[in-house]
Amino acid sequence: MQFLFFGFGYSSKASAEALKAIDPSAVLLGTSRSPGSPQSVFFDGTSPSQALSEFLANSATHVVGSIGPDADGDPVLRHHRDDILNAPDVKWLGYFSTVGVYGDRNGAWVDETAPLDPENLRSQWRVAAEAEWQSLAAEKNVPLFILRLAGIYGPGRSAFDKLRDGTAKRVIKPGQVFNRIHVADIGRVTALAAERGLGGVFNLADDEPAPPQDVITHAASMLDVPAPQEVPFELANMSPMARSFYADSKRVANSAIKQALQIELLYPNFRVGLESILESER
Repeated sequence: MQFLFFGFGYSSKASAEALKAIDPSAVLLGTSRSPGSPQSVFFDGTSPSQALSEFLANSATHVVGSIGPDADGDPVLRHHRDDILNAPDVKWLGYFSTVGVYGDRNGAWVDETAPLDPENLRSQWRVAAEAEWQSLAAEKNVPLFILRLAGIYGPGRSAFDKLRDGTAKRVIKPGQVFNRIHVADIGRVTALAAERGLGGVFNLADDEPAPPQDVITHAASMLDVPAPQEVPFELANMSPMARSFYADSKRVANSAIKQALQIELLYPNFRVGLESILESER
């Protein structure tokens, strides 16, 4: 496999690691917004990259889009759509989206058949980006694997880190629930889907949606530190982006991806995930 990750961030790096475990001979190329980043090609979404065009023309067999869209669409397709379309060896496409495309469901369950109804502007851009990738895949006649991700956490990005740096909050909004997904599960699922040529739209979320304050409370107990005081949502001091996450409350079903790949999650709930993170730190 000759893999190109547009956006070599947290989830893409986990996917690359999982791919190497499946196929040690796999060639992996990612992009970075920072010039000179090791093992990556500079691409900031403002102009095309000759190096990426050449890799697509000469080598790439699998492509993953992991760069967030903007008001003008997906920057990957804005600058490299034709390169991907005309790439002779590309046989599989992947795209990391978000469960935010479903909008607010007042805590109800949603699966992949649910209508897309986001109020959040960034999630509206995601809906449009999904459609762009679907159009490209249909024109190229290759499978497209869209992964709608819940809140991502893992080593270096967990409730432990927020507790340690003093940014953890226990914001109370009655009825609010979120799903989460450990980054290792993202990597594993992406690698397996690529290896098997799986196409389709799938949610990737844990088995147990839970109120966000419960995660902070549990993590504090594991560290044997006091949990932050509870703060009503209306009085919480949060950034506009953080506050926007609380606009959506839903429970995300994940059975479709588990059935498609015949797997169970490595970290089916936040407790198991946090325990693994703490063990790895020790």
